[in-house]
Amino acid sequence: MFNTTSSAQQDFSSNGTLPQNLERLHLILIALYSVNLAGGIAGVIVMALQLFQRNIQSVMTIIIINLMVVHSILLLSLPFRLTYYISSEWKFGWFTCKMFSALIYAHMYITFIFYVAIIIIRLLRLEFRRWYTKTWIAAVWFVGTVVIFPIFLSYYGTSKNYNHSKCFQFHRDIQEQGMMIANYCMIGIMVATVSALFIIQLAVIFQLATKYWPDMNSRVEFRAQMKSFFFILVILVCFIPHHVFRIYYIQNFPLEDDHDLLLYNEIFLAFTALCCLDMLCFIAGIAH
Repeated sequence: MFNTTSSAQQDFSSNGTLPQNLERLHLILIALYSVNLAGGIAGVIVMALQLFQRNIQSVMTIIIINLMVVHSILLLSLPFRLTYYISSEWKFGWFTCKMFSALIYAHMYITFIFYVAIIIIRLLRLEFRRWYTKTWIAAVWFVGTVVIFPIFLSYYGTSKNYNHSKCFQFHRDIQEQGMMIANYCMIGIMVATVSALFIIQLAVIFQLATKYWPDMNSRVEFRAQMKSFFFILVILVCFIPHHVFRIYYIQNFPLEDDHDLLLYNEIFLAFTALCCLDMLCFIAGIAH
């Protein structure tokens, strides 16, 4: 299913043109990243204007502002990804390639932490002081940028066999036992956390719906839990498909540069960036 014929790969390497199957996958990636870029920029700008006008300093507002920041950082890297998939050649240096590769993963997991925080705060009806919220958010940024991000840069893209005119193809590093264990751990944590929150959230919503039927939509408590459920749906749609496919990818990573499998992995990774559209849902009133 994912195999690229040897003749197609030879044509690709010899004359620089993409075979039809790879061109189709590149077009899918271009479309996905274009939607992410346009929708993400629109959402961040409009949401920033709304927050500035309201001037609200609640715990949720602090988390939303940090979501906007992490989305904005990722959005700055998307034009480089688009340029690469349009031209099929990486022209921005090997370190930049590694940095942008690490960035999309950092974005996914930091966003995941913020989503889970919002869900748990609403589920447990926690009340935090602003300084406490700012402290744990600062800790998340510190761990993500000072600890995890440099580790990613140190281990990914270290193989001498990589073609530096290509980017986002660090499949050989997955052969390392440490990287495989780290990947499986992240997959397990993500799936287990989302599964538990999904079941608990549905139980809470069902309980509130039964309690307030048929006027549950007029209840602030019920609407708040439905908004939390929105974040779970975003995780299920954007993050879980990548992690499920990651299991297959790790077990079948392309030792011989199977371009199809590499690009399918990139497509699932591009889906994780669709969470940047969450700001449009905030603006529409689906979540806030």
